[in-house]
Amino acid sequence: MKNFLIVAALAATLSSFAQPKDVVDIAIGSTDHTTLVAAVKAADLVTTLKGKGPFTVFAPTNAAFDKLPAGTVTNLLKPESKSQLAKILTYHVVAGNLDAAAVVKAIKAANGKAVLTTVSGGKLTASLEGDKVKLTDEAGNAGYVIAADLKGSNGVVHVIDAVVLPK
Repeated sequence: MKNFLIVAALAATLSSFAQPKDVVDIAIGSTDHTTLVAAVKAADLVTTLKGKGPFTVFAPTNAAFDKLPAGTVTNLLKPESKSQLAKILTYHVVAGNLDAAAVVKAIKAANGKAVLTTVSGGKLTASLEGDKVKLTDEAGNAGYVIAADLKGSNGVVHVIDAVVLPK
């Protein structure tokens, strides 16, 4: 009986490690996304992004947030900015599971510029610049995918080098 309990405990422990990570867990596990994780928590989006999905998340790095004007991130993390922060963060999310191949296919099918509708209702334009996927926001600001296809249990994460902003 003692051996059975040890085996059962070991099996339970191993199965908890074997659980696939969702898109939030992927960001939490990255030292380059601590600002994004803090923002997702401040906007109260953790539960939503841990949901069934599927989600395609364009995840800005800490360095991308650092490019914003001084004080921007601090102000967005304040409780009174929660709705504005949520709008910005959901502008980085597209419904569906768009891996890199699907994004490139959409760009080529749309003659070089695929318009993606974000969860916030805004539009992001994806295009190719050389072999890099470029994302352009509604104000004309752009960023590039610098790491693609971090697959989670409820979608995929693509790391980007800029914070894209809705109108």
